[in-house]
Amino acid sequence: MRTRLFLATLLLLVIAGRTGAADPGTGKTPETKTAIFAGGCFWCSEADFEKLPGVIAAESGYTAGRTVNPTYEQVSAGGTGHTEAIRVSYDPRKVSYPQLLDHFWRSIDPTVKNRQFCDIGTQYRSGIYWQNEGERQAAEASRDALRASGKVARIETEIIAASTFYPAEEYHQDYYKKNSVRYAYYRLSCGRDARLKQIWGGG
Repeated sequence: MRTRLFLATLLLLVIAGRTGAADPGTGKTPETKTAIFAGGCFWCSEADFEKLPGVIAAESGYTAGRTVNPTYEQVSAGGTGHTEAIRVSYDPRKVSYPQLLDHFWRSIDPTVKNRQFCDIGTQYRSGIYWQNEGERQAAEASRDALRASGKVARIETEIIAASTFYPAEEYHQDYYKKNSVRYAYYRLSCGRDARLKQIWGGG
């Protein structure tokens, strides 16, 4: 009897390990959540968010446009209405949506329209794409707080309801890891970090 009980307990532990740790308060496994942002070059946005504790992964893609299943060539030409964006998967126990918003603002230049750093065009506009009413309220509150702080002269970042997110081609995913030298050169030559330091301060 004890052997059967031990084996049954062991089996439950194995299953729990495969499905994820349960919340001790509810006994339920917390779900991974997603958030969608556009901050110019998605290589850079992906790299910035994947450094944030609580973020599981960031996926490069295209959103807020008209063309179905757009390609990089179509989006970069500026005719599809899409912007380069990322879909962030995160653990809400470790990082909250408002914290993601705070990180987002400090990773972009919100004062410019239809561009980010050296990249110019509607396909590089910045945006927050809310997926429910809670996200909408949080996004607008964060924008209003930033505006009230006087830290920036104006805010051109769009805040609109999320539409279809199309994952970018595989070679764009984790580009900063796969092509670290080219990525580092691009980021430096684009002046991204220099401009961010100018706006937000810090090292």
